[in-house]
Amino acid sequence: MQCRFIGQGAQAVCTIMGQVANGMDPAAERRKAAVVVHKKSYRLSDLLEDWSSLHLAGRSDRYAVDALLTLRRVFESHLGMAAADLDRAAVVRAVDALVRKGRSAMARQVAAYGRAAYGWGVKRGSVATNPFITLPLPPAASRDRVLTDSELVAIWQATDGAGAFNSIVRILLLTGQRLNEVAAMTWTELSDDLSTWTIPASRTKNDKINMVPASEPAQKILRATPQSGAFVFPGYRGPFRGFARAKAALDASSGVTEWRLHDLRRTAATGLQRLGVRLETTESILNHVSGSRSGIVGVYQRHDFAAEKRTALDAWAEHVAAIVEGRAATSNVTELRSSRG
Repeated sequence: MQCRFIGQGAQAVCTIMGQVANGMDPAAERRKAAVVVHKKSYRLSDLLEDWSSLHLAGRSDRYAVDALLTLRRVFESHLGMAAADLDRAAVVRAVDALVRKGRSAMARQVAAYGRAAYGWGVKRGSVATNPFITLPLPPAASRDRVLTDSELVAIWQATDGAGAFNSIVRILLLTGQRLNEVAAMTWTELSDDLSTWTIPASRTKNDKINMVPASEPAQKILRATPQSGAFVFPGYRGPFRGFARAKAALDASSGVTEWRLHDLRRTAATGLQRLGVRLETTESILNHVSGSRSGIVGVYQRHDFAAEKRTALDAWAEHVAAIVEGRAATSNVTELRSSRG
């Protein structure tokens, strides 16, 4: 089709008609070109921010904050580049660097967070491929992390001082309870003298009420906590939730790495067993219904172990204090074993 000697508007129409005559779809070509431009200007930082604000809003604050901070930290030098240009080779190099530093757990986290972020981007059409799929990662180690005495001392010393997170960490260690149970503790769950914490069934993992005796060190922490609302450890519009940043700061100040807050529960449970606490007492403290409290025994065993639990947690608190203060513990293990006759 000849388009010479006509005006500019007619020229454009003529050109489009010529493209159609040649089997082309001008509208589709324009959309394709726009997508290419968008993908080149859509940076990695844009993808992460959109993923966080549009998708992670429904996830827990802890996951959302940790995922965003981790990916931004590991791929800091790539944030300004197009998200589509982050290729598999760059991802593998970043993950391998973490593994070489002995941070295999973090490497697996990075892979999981990145796979989720890019998978979301692929579904939206923001990127075409996911460079985090099937990465060569070391196998996950079983979660059997128990803090050593020196690590316990470092963490205890690093949590000295006021602040909800510091208190939560110490209460986790002294009681052996779960993170969400401690973080969302309310003043109404505590007895007037702060010697007993009763976790309602609605807040426990197995939907069973749990009475947790508070040792003197635990009571001291609670007495020093100001009552400024319903929650003992308040955060913004609810219980404390800023765990990712606070945990990273604790790792830096204590020098203890490659551990989780849940490991404090395992450390307490292991410590109780080493002190000679009977298994059923330890399981009652942890609010477990497996092992010695399962099956037919669980049906007919109605003893609440209140006295044994208090004796055990008092002994554990004394043991922790002895480790922190560098002295010999004075707990009577024989007394623990004979508490039920």
